[in-house]
Amino acid sequence: MSTDRYNSPLSERYASKEMQYIFSPEMKFKTWRKLWIALAETEKELGLDITDEQIAELKEHADDINFEVAKEREKQVRHDVMSHVYAYGVQCPKAKGIIHLGATSCYVGDNTDIIIMAEGLKLVRKKLVNVIAELASFADKYKNLPTLAFTHFQPAQPTTVGKRATLWMNEFMMDLEDLDYVLSTLKLLGSKGTTGTQASFLELFDGDNETVDKIDPMIAEKMGFKACYPVSGQTYSRKVDTRVSNILAGIAASAHKMSNDIRLLQHLKEVEEPFEKNQIGSSAMAYKRNPMRSERIASLSRYIMIDALNPAVTSATQWFERTLDDSANKRLSIAEGFLATDGVLDLCLNVVDGLVVYEKVITKRLMSELPFMATENIMMDAVKKGGDRQELHERIRQLSMKAGENVKVNGLDNNLLELIAADPAFGLSLEELEKTMDPAKYVGRAPYQVTKYLNEVVKPVLDANKDILGVKAEINV
Repeated sequence: MSTDRYNSPLSERYASKEMQYIFSPEMKFKTWRKLWIALAETEKELGLDITDEQIAELKEHADDINFEVAKEREKQVRHDVMSHVYAYGVQCPKAKGIIHLGATSCYVGDNTDIIIMAEGLKLVRKKLVNVIAELASFADKYKNLPTLAFTHFQPAQPTTVGKRATLWMNEFMMDLEDLDYVLSTLKLLGSKGTTGTQASFLELFDGDNETVDKIDPMIAEKMGFKACYPVSGQTYSRKVDTRVSNILAGIAASAHKMSNDIRLLQHLKEVEEPFEKNQIGSSAMAYKRNPMRSERIASLSRYIMIDALNPAVTSATQWFERTLDDSANKRLSIAEGFLATDGVLDLCLNVVDGLVVYEKVITKRLMSELPFMATENIMMDAVKKGGDRQELHERIRQLSMKAGENVKVNGLDNNLLELIAADPAFGLSLEELEKTMDPAKYVGRAPYQVTKYLNEVVKPVLDANKDILGVKAEINV
């Protein structure tokens, strides 16, 4: 790490080596050379005077990029693509004259951007599926554990710990659906020329439209894609970048929501993120166990969600067939959006894999509120014994207010059951009332819903992706 210049935290702290490689200069420029080879092969196969010897020379130097030659050339010509065309030609003197034939800079630049985004999405997808798998395991383990549910962060009808985890999981599942759709519809730019008209190729092939029609499909196949975009200006539509960045922003939103819930649960001491033996929570307060991983998920996620505005604005402000105000922006916004999302998913994997559940705390809090939630059942039992439903409803309302006052004003335990037992209108003993205090009676269909959701929705996805399961994340700080 250099200490005398800026180092991106995304590289130093957050993103994995795998994602960093995808957006590395080596990946970029090797892909440029693969594209030049694909173009030369296509032109040869369609009848241009390009030899097998030239193609072989290009392939021989596909990976050993002479970066210093390109760097020195760029200082002279101020053009990155032409600098690398020159550097490639230095290594391939026989093929020098046919490198980049008929193409514009966007042939290598834009096609490479699509390829890199596709590879980035594949890695994001792999980690996203593993987050879903970890959550599925957690949800199944705790599907029957009753816990106090909240609406407006106020005590509400109980749910289970596992059911709550399915809410996090379901949002990630929606993200996976969106990702799979966008990934399946990504296409290459192909080789469209300076304004998208393929005029240079029409000239190369003597006005033969039928032959020119074959260029893009052949390049796409050689580069592992199903097709190229049917029409474009000089660049592929920057709306593609918007669609991709929105996928990342959606994952970030899901992760942020989950991390918020975990932070709140850690405050309640019900669920805790991993905390290592020698980890320090606070420089001042030695006892503290701060949810720093979940906080970092939230922090990076906000960056990703805001970052998605960059490609959207860029897409909206492109003039006619192209302008260059996209380039500097997308170099930053796309790469950093992917690197940050990679960091978020690694954190999610780390947190969910190590979540600690404190069952006794969960049960204690639930039991302190359960008498209020049991009042409908208590009222029904009293009606069966001859009570008046409307009168009992009013009596329970009054006694609930009194019990609430005991808790909030006087700092006492919830004594609603004792108050009801002492009221002759109900005709129920304290022993009878306490029998209603089984939390499992109040979670509704939560355990069933978890099992059904895991079996019918999640399991088929995990089964279809079993070859990419088992990813474990290492976080740097």
